[in-house]
Amino acid sequence: MNKIAAIYIRVSTDAQREEGYSIDAQKEMLTAYCVSKSIKNYEYYIDGGFSGSNIDRPELKRLMKDIEDGKVGCVLVYKLDRLSRSQKDTLFLIEDVFNPNNVDFVSLNESMDTSTPLGRLMLGILSAFAQLERENIKERTSMGMKERVKMGYWMGGGRVPFGYDYDSERGILVPNKDAETVRKIYELYIAGYSTNYIARMLGLSYEKLARQILRRKTNAGFICFNNEEYRGLHEPIISLETYEKAMQLMRERSKTTKADSGHLLTGLVKCGYCGAKMRYHKWGKRGYKIICYSRDKNKAHLVHNPQCPNKGIMAKELENIVRDDLFSFRFKINNTQNQTNPESVADILEQREKKVRDKLKKLYLLFAENDNEALLEAIDETKSELDVIEKEIKAEKEQNTLSGIKTEVKKQLSTLSESWDYMTNHEKRNIIRSCVSEIVVDCDDVKLYYKLKL
Repeated sequence: MNKIAAIYIRVSTDAQREEGYSIDAQKEMLTAYCVSKSIKNYEYYIDGGFSGSNIDRPELKRLMKDIEDGKVGCVLVYKLDRLSRSQKDTLFLIEDVFNPNNVDFVSLNESMDTSTPLGRLMLGILSAFAQLERENIKERTSMGMKERVKMGYWMGGGRVPFGYDYDSERGILVPNKDAETVRKIYELYIAGYSTNYIARMLGLSYEKLARQILRRKTNAGFICFNNEEYRGLHEPIISLETYEKAMQLMRERSKTTKADSGHLLTGLVKCGYCGAKMRYHKWGKRGYKIICYSRDKNKAHLVHNPQCPNKGIMAKELENIVRDDLFSFRFKINNTQNQTNPESVADILEQREKKVRDKLKKLYLLFAENDNEALLEAIDETKSELDVIEKEIKAEKEQNTLSGIKTEVKKQLSTLSESWDYMTNHEKRNIIRSCVSEIVVDCDDVKLYYKLKL
């Protein structure tokens, strides 16, 4: 199929009276170009009285259709602004319509011909300027978004977190009917249930969704934007303490080895003789035995002593020992209440922080009026004091989170013997890992080391 050269001509109402821009003038120069290049097969596409500010023009649309149908091999214009007065639209036509269809583009006035190296260079320069403008727009949008988020407003209507709706008038998130499901997810996770079990119990579409919801700090009243956190204006679904407790538990549970095949004690057992790790090993019809890696020559890098005499222990026997020791904790838990409210220390520190911040603001105001060195020293001292207080507050909050986890573990242990037989293997494993840091086996001697002093 012989492709045509498309001669595109456009004039606005005013331009028809301007010398050199009339339809006839453009047609004459472009036809002469075709003759000079021995182009015989050409066709006119003429938009008379149409603005170049957009591409909503009948003949331009016909031209685009003919290009897509493979009828056009080259597009000719007198001047770039005849094609469009918008740089964005010009680049769209060249990059997204002409180039994908192998259509060359020629503009007589700018001496642009994309079939030549110089023409392609000019197109590249135009594209670079367009890209620069797009990047500037993106940066301005991002800066505006950041300022919005810093004020506590949500980023916009898209990607609204589960449990919330977006109130476009107020620009904030509003808890919806799914907020109760979000609360339940945290409650169950802190109680020791797995995300897989939670997803099944609450009818979530997949296990990963439960994990995503747990990790979302938006639920505690924050907005995360570009790896930074800001206090949001929206109503939290859960407390910050609940969120931090769940994250602490998630970090604890993630320490489980990837090779975990469902065994209760994987990754926790250590040889009391040579110090090597111990693992589950299939032991015929009797089930599994937990053996020392030093006696397993398949993984030389884990061998501590090839002469280790530790013959190991049957897995079921060790699991029962651990279970019974955990059950015994119900008699060891001290139920007396701590007379000191753990939150009171954090409250006192936060009050101090507020006073020091107020003092720092006053010092800055004084320095603005009278910039002497004494004020500068006072500002530096106050900033140092504020830094110390902030570190103390962080440490106190971490301690409160740990106390909360201890309380939850105590609750679980107090009724463990009644609920053990009804728990899944995953839930049992999570309970054990919440309490036990290490199990040391030395032939017939078994020692359990606990993470928390309960």
